[in-house]
Amino acid sequence: MIAALTGMGLSAAAGFNAYIPFLIVALIARFTDVLDLPSGFAWMESWWAIGIGTILLIAEFALDKIPAIDTVNDTIQTVIRPAMGGVIFAATQAAESIDSSQWMQENSWVGIVLGVLVSLLVHSGKMAARPVINAGTLGMGAPVASTVEDGASVGLSLIAIFLPLLVIAALGLIVWVFVWIWLRIRRMRSQRVRPAYR
Repeated sequence: MIAALTGMGLSAAAGFNAYIPFLIVALIARFTDVLDLPSGFAWMESWWAIGIGTILLIAEFALDKIPAIDTVNDTIQTVIRPAMGGVIFAATQAAESIDSSQWMQENSWVGIVLGVLVSLLVHSGKMAARPVINAGTLGMGAPVASTVEDGASVGLSLIAIFLPLLVIAALGLIVWVFVWIWLRIRRMRSQRVRPAYR
């Protein structure tokens, strides 16, 4: 159960930014005993994987802050983020130091599917909200929204690894924020469009 919560949290974090949870897992696995990745996922903590992940994170960090380009980036990331969510979920559920659930270890495909679905849901919310934020703020909201998403990805990754029981509350908060932003910007748009009566 704990491994599933950890996997869900990391997959959700990958829905915001694929490379932040990947690098957090890779660095924690490489430099601490908190995560002991199984041999099939040991490549994640190699220097070459960490290096490539860092370069991709820098590119993602820059591209996601520019209005219109962020939408193109999100479209490209529609494949990458869910795939990363599946890989991270499978890697962390198989790590024996998190959970010794025999069923989860024998059915690793379940973790991959759950990781892909959770990451895809968060990514879809981000992808739907971003054009609305850009339009509602004339592009000024893109860097702010991107920074908040990056912070959410870091925070959710750390919660998933160190306080996995809080993952459910964190995911609930993310859903609430998406709905709040969407409703607020929708209200702003309707006020602009409303004709003035004399």
